[in-house]
Amino acid sequence: MVKAHVFITGRVQGVLFRSETRRKAKKHRVNGWVRNLPDGRVEAVFEGEENDVKTLVDFCRQGPPGARVTNVEVAWENYVGEFDGFEIRYG
Repeated sequence: MVKAHVFITGRVQGVLFRSETRRKAKKHRVNGWVRNLPDGRVEAVFEGEENDVKTLVDFCRQGPPGARVTNVEVAWENYVGEFDGFEIRYG
């Protein structure tokens, strides 16, 4: 089990990035959250099986149709199993 903390830069807000990320996370049984940041980036935390988390990180590198991802920063952290499901966070 692994944990990835991801920051996505580019045209990533207003293109259904959060909802598509949540849909893919649920499909791949990945727990965590995703949110928009005030500076225009999207931030996400993924926890789960290594291959499933890597699938989500790979998705973040291109995003949904309409997104224009210019950079993805990934910090691999210690898995702690702190999430039950996947949510979109607001505020």
